[in-house]
This record gives sequence, C-alpha cells and structure tokens, in this order.
Amino acid sequence: MAVDTQTVEKLAELARIDISEETLEEVSHRLGEVLQLVDQLQAVNTDGIAPMAHPLEEEQTLRIDAVTESDRRKEFLALAPQTEEGLYLVPKVID
Repeated sequence: MAVDTQTVEKLAELARIDISEETLEEVSHRLGEVLQLVDQLQAVNTDGIAPMAHPLEEEQTLRIDAVTESDRRKEFLALAPQTEEGLYLVPKVID
C-alpha cells in the first residue's frame, strides 16, 4: 500500500510532528513498507489455530509473602528534624 506525501503531511500535522521536506519522501516510503507488512500478516491463514493469551504455557512462580526486614521506624523517625505522633513534619510549601 503506497502512502503519498500529502497523507504523511496530514498525519504529521494531526500528531504534531515536524517532518522536514527533505525526509517527507523517505517517511512516506517507510510507512508504505510498514503497511505492506501489515497486509502480508493479515493475509496469513489462521483457520484452526487457537488464539493465545500468553505465548508460554507456564505459570508465574510467586515468592512467599513474608516480612524480610525488621521494623526500624523509630530509628528513622529519630533522624528527622521534626516528628509528631509517628509522622514526619515538613514545612508548608503551598498556601
């Protein structure tokens, strides 16, 4: 499928992409090649082939949901300049 330069200019305008006059012909040629590839893929006979939700027939291995670190909240709060009731106090930046 051929893509003319006018179509590329219109697509570039809609996508807010600046394509120079020097590369306009090359871009239209490359878009035409991509569309030819899509046409080629659509022409493949897929009758009798079951669709796949995932290319691998494997299950995801999950790790055990367990706590691996100790509670260091009090240590971290002690490093902060200001805290109140277990929360960090920060200066107001937006009125």
